[in-house]
Amino acid sequence: MPTKPVSVFVTRRLPEPVEARMQELFDVTLNTQDKPLSNEELARAMQTADVLVPTITDRIDSRLLAQAGPQLKLIANYGAGFDHIDVATALQRGIAVSNTPGVLSEDTADMAMALILSVPRRMPEGVHLLQSGNWEGWSPTALMGHRIAGKRLGILGMGNIGQAVARRAKVFGLDIHYHARRQLAPALEQELGAHWWESLDQMLARIDILSINVPHTPSTFHIMNARRLKLMKPTAYIVNTARGEVIDENALTRMLRAGELGGAGLDVYEQGHDVNPRLMQLPNVMLLPHMGSATIEGRIEMGEKVIINIKTFADGHRPPDQVVPSML
Repeated sequence: MPTKPVSVFVTRRLPEPVEARMQELFDVTLNTQDKPLSNEELARAMQTADVLVPTITDRIDSRLLAQAGPQLKLIANYGAGFDHIDVATALQRGIAVSNTPGVLSEDTADMAMALILSVPRRMPEGVHLLQSGNWEGWSPTALMGHRIAGKRLGILGMGNIGQAVARRAKVFGLDIHYHARRQLAPALEQELGAHWWESLDQMLARIDILSINVPHTPSTFHIMNARRLKLMKPTAYIVNTARGEVIDENALTRMLRAGELGGAGLDVYEQGHDVNPRLMQLPNVMLLPHMGSATIEGRIEMGEKVIINIKTFADGHRPPDQVVPSML
């Protein structure tokens, strides 16, 4: 007697090759409207599906998990970050959680490097000047930014993405500094040309550009708070392609408005897609709509990891990218 295919509910539209492969392998329900689902819609899905495939736009909290049916055994997250899922509660209820690590490091590092290059050189202001029709031609003193080569880049978080940023920055002649929970092996430090700071505060006071590459956890929430932001040079720049919650966005906005920081390049925001309107009014910031992983190749690879996690789980094995308590 054939085995009943696993029931999978996908909360957002995924790349076409990913959806097609899911339809071949699973009894899959797709969100054809590609709009974030309400809590009521998510709850209904969790009452019938064996596997839920959420994204960062779905907040799977304890109240939602309490409404899940007993058949839900896996939350196969489409994304590396899982701070939108109450993993501890899921595990307590016997629901495994998986993610898609590793495939986005190069794409996210590309975006971080683009911001590192763009903001100090005042590229957003140049684009606005040209598109507004106010450019009156070349001037010896117009839109003078800062040279990138020779500047001190501080990397907060030296995992796969941080290391990928360091490799790119080294090619551009930046002096690499980093703070992480653990110092890298000497051979890797030498390869990256990176100097480790045990004290984040001391590093912040000495760098010209900060690239944030840490996940959002209870210990990293507002790790860049008002006190730490004030440690930085008034000419320093902040680039964040990690999670918006790691910066006190109100404090950052106040300091940018007051001229106490040189500028910022942000791809993520503390309130998700609800971007602080005061940030959008500032000329010395470059704001992107959370597109660090938005490459065709990367998004398909994310989907392939989701499929592998589901298939492995359905076959009675532990998903290769299962989230474990030590990761929380």
